[in-house]
Amino acid sequence: MSNHPITHVEFSAKDRKASQKFYGEVFGWTFKVYDDLHYTTFETGNGAGGGFSEVSESYPAGTVLVYIETDNVTATLAKVVAAGGTVLATETEVPGTGKFGLFKDPAGNMVGVFNWFTPPAG
Repeated sequence: MSNHPITHVEFSAKDRKASQKFYGEVFGWTFKVYDDLHYTTFETGNGAGGGFSEVSESYPAGTVLVYIETDNVTATLAKVVAAGGTVLATETEVPGTGKFGLFKDPAGNMVGVFNWFTPPAG
């Protein structure tokens, strides 16, 4: 894959239901709630979708995490290290969805890479 679009965006949320209400009212997004994962996904209707993650010590309020699509998470993370970045999370499977990894770029930004099992429509 030579094209690496932004494929998913996560916002930290102290109250996922309040975030869902806000973005639903303002932008008309649709949502799917995964209470067991403490996560809510959203579809924007066009382009990248995303989700709301609960605020935590490693994911403080105000965190926005962008995921870039890749065809090989582990190989991309190796390129990140070779280019001066730091791996924060090695390749991890999201059951039924895909695989992701997290890294910090040389400027200190946390970024994700994602490989879909079946790319979302849109």
